[in-house]
Amino acid sequence: MQMDAGVTVDTGKKDKEGRPILEPKYSGLHGLRHFYASWSINRKADGGLELPGKVVQTRVGHSSITVTMDTYGHLFPSTDDSEALAEAERALLGVVPTK
Repeated sequence: MQMDAGVTVDTGKKDKEGRPILEPKYSGLHGLRHFYASWSINRKADGGLELPGKVVQTRVGHSSITVTMDTYGHLFPSTDDSEALAEAERALLGVVPTK
């Protein structure tokens, strides 16, 4: 799971039980920077700060919002607004929902 998340890499070695030995993808202050950016993005309900992308960009020192979104865009919560769009379509077109 950690490798899927991109926070560890396989060293190519195995432990006594035959499991891969992992090491951090980023170490030192670079790893701390990634942690801080991720924590800033995570929802408050999950213990994060839930900051908007532009604020995260400023706090981590990226030169543009593009760098921030290319690096961390997958972490920003997305909403499924399909029901809201369907409701707006019904209101606009005067369609009465059927049950």
